[in-house]
This record gives sequence, C-alpha cells and structure tokens, in this order.
Amino acid sequence: MRGHDSAAVFAHPVAGQMPTQPRGGRSIEFAALFHAPGLHLSNRFAVLPQYIYPKQALTSFAGWVAGKERGSVTTWIVRRFVAKYDVNMAEAVESDISRYASFNDFFTRALKPGARPIADAPLVCPVDGAISQFGPIAGDQIFQAKGHAYSTTALVGGDAALAAQFKDGSFATLYLSPRDYHRIHMPCDGRLTRMVYVPGELFSVNPTTARGVPGLFARNERVVCVFESERGPFVLVLVGATIVGSMATVWHGVVNPPRGGEVREWRYDDREIVLKKGEEMGRFLLGSTVVMLFPRPALVFNPEWAPGRAIRLGEAMAQDDARASSPAAEF
Repeated sequence: MRGHDSAAVFAHPVAGQMPTQPRGGRSIEFAALFHAPGLHLSNRFAVLPQYIYPKQALTSFAGWVAGKERGSVTTWIVRRFVAKYDVNMAEAVESDISRYASFNDFFTRALKPGARPIADAPLVCPVDGAISQFGPIAGDQIFQAKGHAYSTTALVGGDAALAAQFKDGSFATLYLSPRDYHRIHMPCDGRLTRMVYVPGELFSVNPTTARGVPGLFARNERVVCVFESERGPFVLVLVGATIVGSMATVWHGVVNPPRGGEVREWRYDDREIVLKKGEEMGRFLLGSTVVMLFPRPALVFNPEWAPGRAIRLGEAMAQDDARASSPAAEF
C-alpha cells in the first residue's frame, strides 16, 4: 500500500447526504421504521438494535484489535474465523494461517496469480461477494430494496454536478461477506480524478439491513472514487459498515481513520494515476459493500446476474446496449 498522496485536500460540511438525527430524531425514525410500506415486520425488528448500540465505538475497537500483532492469539482468532466462515486458504498467496502477524494482514490477504482470471468483457466484476442490486438509475434514484431508494447526489456526498452525470445511467451494488476476498479491483481501465471521504453512520450492510434501513448506502460512511474511462466517467464507492475498521486505496493508503463530521476531498488533476482493468484499487479492513455508477447509454448486465447471486472478481459484468446487439458480444 503506497503512502499518503500529496494532492490538495478540501474539507467542507456534508451537503445533500442523509442528515444526522437531531435530538429526538431517533424516536421519530423508530416510528417511521414501523410504519414503512412494504417492509416486513421481521426486518423492522432485525434492524432495530442497530439504531441503539454504539456502532462508532464498536468499530473503533474492532479496528484496534484487528491491527494488533498478538502472536499465538492472532493465529487462534484467524483459525476460528477460517473455520466459522469456511474461508478457502488454498487460493491465498500465504496459506499458512500462523504466518499472518495481525488479523488485518489475514483479512486483506492476496490471492495467488491466476486465481481470478479477468474476462474479456468491457466491464468486469471488481470484487468477490454477492449481488445486492443492479440495473438502471431511475432519474437520480438508485434502487436499494423493496420500498427503498436513495439519490445519486446523496451517495456521492452532496455533489449535484457529479451526480447529474449519472442521470438515467446504471448502477451495481455488491456486498462482501466476511468470508470473501476483500481487495477491490478495477471494473475497467480508468484515470483517477477525485476521491471524496463522506462521514456517516456505520450500520451493517448485510441483506437484512439493506431491506430495513432507508437510504442505507447514502447514510453510511463511504469513500467515493471518481474515474474517467473510455466510455466516460464512473464512480466506485467503498461503503463502510459496523466493524469495518477502515478503508484504503492503493494511491492514498488508509483513508479512515481519522473520522470526522466533514467531507474531505482530494483532487488529482495534476497527477496521472491510471489503473488497468482488474488491477487492485483498494481494500476493506473487514467487509462491506461497493456501489458503482455509470453514465448513459444504459448497460446490459450479464444475463446470469440476479440479486443474491454469488459473484467473483474478474467475471463479465456488463457492456453497452449497442455492443450487446453485436453477434460477437460477450453475452
């Protein structure tokens, strides 16, 4: 992981994102939660504790524990984790559990060369995980789950001009479970132009929470990475969650902590940071979710894709509508 970049940093208040709750706001939100249309009662009860317990403190503590080098204690923790989640260590560069100095070292483990072949497709899946949702952006609205949508402006931290570039475009939301490989790779070639840290909540991002917490991905802490590509701009958002100690990129290093109440922005107009399709761009120190935004024309997604389906880094994800009608199309 490279050291911190020297690009200019701009800090400003969070604009356009889901607002923080005022005094008494939690009570109002509890009431709204139990009267939300289309939300099953079991989902309402399942997410209720997340409004109460100290998510920030738990996450900070988890990050501290995961970063510590504790010898045999670390090995014991990693071994229990591998057994509980059935992690495939055979595909890791370092398959010997006892060689990991910290839990973070294990969690961000590298894969053996060739473990994830990159498909010959315009856009490839950037992570191992499962599909949460994908498809067209309806104006500026991104579908989260039945009864829930959120705006592109809220997702990117309040930048309406940036969000407008994805009006009626396409999106994909991909969930990384604890057992998955937790490095994020490029869906296509891209030149980095901006990175924005957006502070927020730390709700879980599992499927139950996505069904139960309105605007989940636009209210959790996140890192918005903006790229230029052959087909125009695209955004890759790393969404934080409970117990996700930090997020990092290959050009900057760890972005959070520190945590704060202001949006922080880095611009790279004077630097040539170009990443190739399939190349690593970042990682989660404990699992979370990636949201991608693409402009028009509409994308045609892999016909095998469906919400809940398991996915692997490098598999064909999508292509332009016009290209899909070609006899030589990938799918």
